[in-house]
Amino acid sequence: MRLPAILLFTAILLPAQASDEKDVVAMVQRVFDGIGAHEGEMIRSAMLPDARIYLMRDNGTPSSTALADMAAQISGGKVAMLERFTSPPRVLIHGRIAQVWGEYEFLRDGKFSHCGVDTATLFKTADGWKISTLSYTVERTGCKGQ
Repeated sequence: MRLPAILLFTAILLPAQASDEKDVVAMVQRVFDGIGAHEGEMIRSAMLPDARIYLMRDNGTPSSTALADMAAQISGGKVAMLERFTSPPRVLIHGRIAQVWGEYEFLRDGKFSHCGVDTATLFKTADGWKISTLSYTVERTGCKGQ
């Protein structure tokens, strides 16, 4: 008798989990799209108002910025930018918290700039999944395809 209940429970949860996985990756992609479009509002719409962005450069010095500052900087840019995952990111979800982790590459004016790892922590809010922190590395060597 327990096996049918377990199968039913699994059949209900798996589609919801798959939907949440798509939604959290879509929020990270929204930030990538906002960067490419120089649209600070698009970036802000994917993140919590007090979100932070953390960066680790090759020299090992971490830095951080507030969402508003990052969005303003991107909005003021004139150079074509493209950020994309180089393979499907890993997604972990537990209830209303999620983690997206993936390797990326960044192109500026169509030319390779750098690569690294993007990691985002998201919370499921009344408005859907929102990024609370976005952390990334900036690497110039050891990049896929470079």
